[in-house]
Amino acid sequence: MAFDQIKMMNNLRKAQNELKKEIIEVESGDGAVVIQVTGELKVKKVNIDPKKIDLDDIEQLEHWLEIALRDGLAKAQEVAAAKMKPLMGGLGSLGL
Repeated sequence: MAFDQIKMMNNLRKAQNELKKEIIEVESGDGAVVIQVTGELKVKKVNIDPKKIDLDDIEQLEHWLEIALRDGLAKAQEVAAAKMKPLMGGLGSLGL
């Protein structure tokens, strides 16, 4: 029984490490804003295309940033949930 628990915990750690490397990229404003989020739900990179930004309309840029962040974090949560779901079923037997 203890071996199964150790194996399960190792699989869980492996999945967590894989999520660190997972990169989800989303864009908004027809590519004006591109954001990369890791599977750990951390923003890795924000790219703003200055050719597509109107500096007289900063509210539009803020809106695009909000959309990209929201969508990127939502997709990263979906990826993380899908990766962790098969491993979570057996954690009840670990007493966690």
